[in-house]
Parts: sequence; C-alpha cells; structure tokens
Amino acid sequence: MAGCDTNGNHDKKCKSRLMITVIGNLKGGAGKSTVAFNIGVWLAMAGRTVVAYDLDPQKTLHDVASIRAEEGYKPQFPVYLSDIQLTGKLLSHSGDVLIDVGSANIDGMKKAITVCHRIVIPVPPSQADIWSTQRFIRIIEQAKGDDMLELLAFINRADTHHAVRESDEAAAALATLPGIRLLNSRLRQRTAFRRSFSEGLAVYELEPSSKAANEILALTAELY
Repeated sequence: MAGCDTNGNHDKKCKSRLMITVIGNLKGGAGKSTVAFNIGVWLAMAGRTVVAYDLDPQKTLHDVASIRAEEGYKPQFPVYLSDIQLTGKLLSHSGDVLIDVGSANIDGMKKAITVCHRIVIPVPPSQADIWSTQRFIRIIEQAKGDDMLELLAFINRADTHHAVRESDEAAAALATLPGIRLLNSRLRQRTAFRRSFSEGLAVYELEPSSKAANEILALTAELY
C-alpha cells in the first residue's frame, strides 16, 4: 500500500486512505478470525484507524474483541456484527476496514465482496481446502463480474515438521488457481495462536519472541 512501509510506519496519507480487506474462506476452521484479529491489533498498534465487521454467525472475532475490551488491553478496535450496517457505514470510515466472512452467511459474504478492495484467503494444507478455495473464487467472480479483486492466499496452519510435504503441495496447487497471488508468508500450526486468542491478545503480545509472533508479523508486513 502506498504511503506505508513494511515496519508498520504510516504517514498521514496512508492513515486517511480507505482500504477494505475481506478475510474469508468457504470452509470452516481456516483460521480467518484469528488472522483478522491479529491484523487488526497490529494496525491499531501502528496508529491506523481500524474497524472490523464480523459477518460470521459464530461471532468469533466479535467475541475475542469483547474479551480484549473486558480485560482492558490496549489498543482496541470496534467490531460490528450486522452486515446491514456494512454499505452505509463504509462511507464514513477512513483507514482500514477488516471484514471476517464465511459460508454460514453467504448473503453477507457476497455483500462484502462487492464493497471490498481485496480478499485475503487463509488456506489450510488439505485437498478439501483447495477445492473450497476454488469454489470461493467462483463466488467472487459471480459477485464482482468483470471488476475482479486482488486475491491474496496463504497457507495457514501449515506443517511444522520439515519432512511433511502437505503444505508445499497445497501451496503449489494454490499457485495454479486463476487470479490468486500466493503470499510467501505462512502461519504454522502453533498452540501460541490458540492461547493468545483465548486471552484476547495478539500472539506477538503474549509471546513477542515466539515463532508464531514472527510468522504473523511477516504476514502483516507482506500485506501492508
């Protein structure tokens, strides 16, 4: 993004620019809420104006933001639930809008696709998730028509053992999908993500020197 560097430093032009990012996937368990939450905290820490919309009926992103508020952790960012608010409120925002969507709310997903600038797709390393991503691309194409978006996919919950090749195989399959840009960053299957999330903390707050923290920071740097 112009006006932002990869260390999280932002000039005034960057702070005022509206960037709507959908973090979505059709298949459950992809880790989209964890990713959205960690990105949201990172943006807020960097001095960005950030709001989020949780359009998944499970309301996981909203729940973790509520825990963060109850514990008094700073910084915080608002998380809205209703997709009815989406179109009207977007015009009043500046900075970054994160939208967490899944297949349990197809109408909300399609509405988010029509208003966003880009879609970030976390993909666990399995054939079922590759198929799900293919179907997700078709839904995006139907919702946007000729006005296609930037689609950014990355392997989430990747293997931690070097001898297991599923993550590399999934990445190779993703790279062949039409319209997808495969990010270099990967998030691996680490307990630190679950532990920090349950406490209302980003992983780099709970364990700033951990491998998990380094991975999510590398992802945010690649995205912003």
